[in-house]
Amino acid sequence: MQRRRFLKTAGLGVAASAIAAPAIAQSSPELKWRLTSSFPKSLDALYGASEVFAKSVAEATDNKFHIQCFAAGELVPGLQAADAVSNGTVEMCHTASYYYVGKDPTFGLFTAQPFGLNTRMQTSWMYFGGALDLANAFYKKYHFMALPCGNTTCQMGGWFRKEIKTVADLHGLKFRIAGFAGQIFSKLGSVPQQVAGGDIYPALEKGTIDAAEWVGPYDDEKLGFQKVAKYYYYPGWWEGGAMLHNFINLDKWNALPKSYQAVVKAASETAHNWMIARYDSGNPGALKKLVAGGAQLRPFPQAVMEACYKATNETYQEVSAKNADFKKVYESMVAFRGEEYLWWQVAELGFDAFMVRMRPR
Repeated sequence: MQRRRFLKTAGLGVAASAIAAPAIAQSSPELKWRLTSSFPKSLDALYGASEVFAKSVAEATDNKFHIQCFAAGELVPGLQAADAVSNGTVEMCHTASYYYVGKDPTFGLFTAQPFGLNTRMQTSWMYFGGALDLANAFYKKYHFMALPCGNTTCQMGGWFRKEIKTVADLHGLKFRIAGFAGQIFSKLGSVPQQVAGGDIYPALEKGTIDAAEWVGPYDDEKLGFQKVAKYYYYPGWWEGGAMLHNFINLDKWNALPKSYQAVVKAASETAHNWMIARYDSGNPGALKKLVAGGAQLRPFPQAVMEACYKATNETYQEVSAKNADFKKVYESMVAFRGEEYLWWQVAELGFDAFMVRMRPR
């Protein structure tokens, strides 16, 4: 009788394990995805964030979920990364949403807003101000979803072959600038140009363009812009905190086990924080090297800043009147910005301003 009970129990154990093993395997399948970046490998902060993300996913899944990263141009051109995700050519990409304002200006607001949010505000707006829900409701039209994955921090105003002393100096200026800010510079008489990162240097060198903005000292030094345009302006008021995103094809995302979705979210946050720290670490030293190498550091004149601010608000109103999606996202950002700066002027700005004044001492 004991033998029969043992055999019966053992049989149940075998059956149970036979059921359990496939269930576990199904919840942790072996997957291989491809990620196309909008950036070249030479920009180790921008491109590097995608590698940090992919490594985090692999480590969290015992290498069962492998994501191979490709630099801009290896699979598709950098400015076509989102299209490759939409049509299923790749499972995901790492890019800047504002590269696609030609499809809809709403894309621009999820990366950065001229005279909008700084880096920390942009992250807070995404996670706690409803912006990520707005973004993914909008991106659904293009058959992908997004997760924040990096921020360049406040950018520089760019490299100019000639000094900018008055608003009139912007008239006719052929300026390489991405996103919504291009429309604003058009209002001020400039001629915005969409030029991929790897093509900026030769365009400046040949005089095809008169000025170009990219990111900030850490990346700009690598690209050598100071050799072909010596005036380096600040601040980049159109990108107070430029957020990058992982765009993921909706079908591929929905097919992921919940555990893998959680891993992708956590890995995106890891890469997001990594990029911010990388730029904060690298920009100070790079700026010193640029100035030592002959770059002429210049603030935009007050009159130019005020003219840009006025043109920016006019452009926001014009686009909002025509585009309901843009209006909804823009109004969300404005409301959030108002509350945030109410706080920042009390503590953050006060502390930073004091410490800057104390620095020479």
